[in-house]
Amino acid sequence: MNYSIFAPSDSRKYLRLAVAAFFFVQGLSFAAWASRIPDIKNMLHLTEGGLGTVLLALPIGLMASLPISGWMVTHYGSKKMVLIGAILYATTLMFIGFVTRTEQLVIALFAFGLWGNLTNIAINTQAVAVEQVYGKSIMASFHGLWSLAGFVSAMIGSFFISTSIPPHIHFIIIALAAFAITFSAYKHTMPDGDKNGGEAQPMFVKPDRDLLTLGLIGFCAMVCEGAMFDWSGVYFQEVVEVPATLTTLGYVAFMGTMTGGRFAGDWLANRLGRMKMLQISGTLMGTGLAIAVIFPNIISATLGFLLVGFGVSSVVPLVYSAAGRSRTMSAGMALAAVSSISFVGFLIGPPLIGIVAQFADLRWSFAIVGVLASLTAFLSTKARLIQ
Repeated sequence: MNYSIFAPSDSRKYLRLAVAAFFFVQGLSFAAWASRIPDIKNMLHLTEGGLGTVLLALPIGLMASLPISGWMVTHYGSKKMVLIGAILYATTLMFIGFVTRTEQLVIALFAFGLWGNLTNIAINTQAVAVEQVYGKSIMASFHGLWSLAGFVSAMIGSFFISTSIPPHIHFIIIALAAFAITFSAYKHTMPDGDKNGGEAQPMFVKPDRDLLTLGLIGFCAMVCEGAMFDWSGVYFQEVVEVPATLTTLGYVAFMGTMTGGRFAGDWLANRLGRMKMLQISGTLMGTGLAIAVIFPNIISATLGFLLVGFGVSSVVPLVYSAAGRSRTMSAGMALAAVSSISFVGFLIGPPLIGIVAQFADLRWSFAIVGVLASLTAFLSTKARLIQ
């Protein structure tokens, strides 16, 4: 079936729901693993340092797959790859639940990162195609469903932990749910046409200037995102000096507005324009971090983190959407190139904060992240694909 912007509304609705379902499945699976990290740490008798080293296997697997994932999606088609990736991702989650040795966990996490990124590139390629069918920005809502699935999965994890259900049973239940959603949604995903599948493309392609600019925008935003994920609790504990029961307040504030912002982001981008939206996003990230750094008390810091969450929310969806419109390479290859550059920021952000804090203090670290985040506003004016 050849979908276009003139496709019947029912056809478009099924396409959108199918792609949304895959985003939800991926968020559900990842958060299930994240919710049981403390249990698996205790089960394998890992120290904090040992756990930190083991956890590197997941981003290493993700980075290892970046060059080949775009090629596979382009060569075999995003429809086929999203099915294979989602099945392997959920299957690997089950294997994680049965590990009994550290080296087994390292291998499983490497594979989890590998299949996770393949699914990510494939489903974002699908999302770009569906967005073109709609003829307007809808990418942020897809990413919002990933965030929402994370909240749902975290609550499920908390319930299973409170009822002493072991990780392997938890992961089997989530994997079975993922399989059910995957096979139900797959038949409604976007068929691979000439644009998305079967193109003769080299495995490694140097991104052009436009894609490099998009990658840098994503890099700056993901430095901020990675910092907030890993250091927001520490910032509230050591700088804001809140009671122990409130150390997660900053993280909750950030995640709340990031999730809500993704559902509102498409509406705003369609009315304000993509470039204006990125400029506002960069301004909000920089302003929010400035407030938290200059006025490190519980009210102002929480307000600052709320602004940061809303600022971060739309950047990656808008950047991925723009990358999918590249005229120099396929959507899968372009997304792989942009996500490679962006994800380096996600990996660099947390260590950068630690290094700067070691020589100065945590407020200086967050100030530097704020400057980088603010650069998204400037760089968006240089990104021709954002127009």
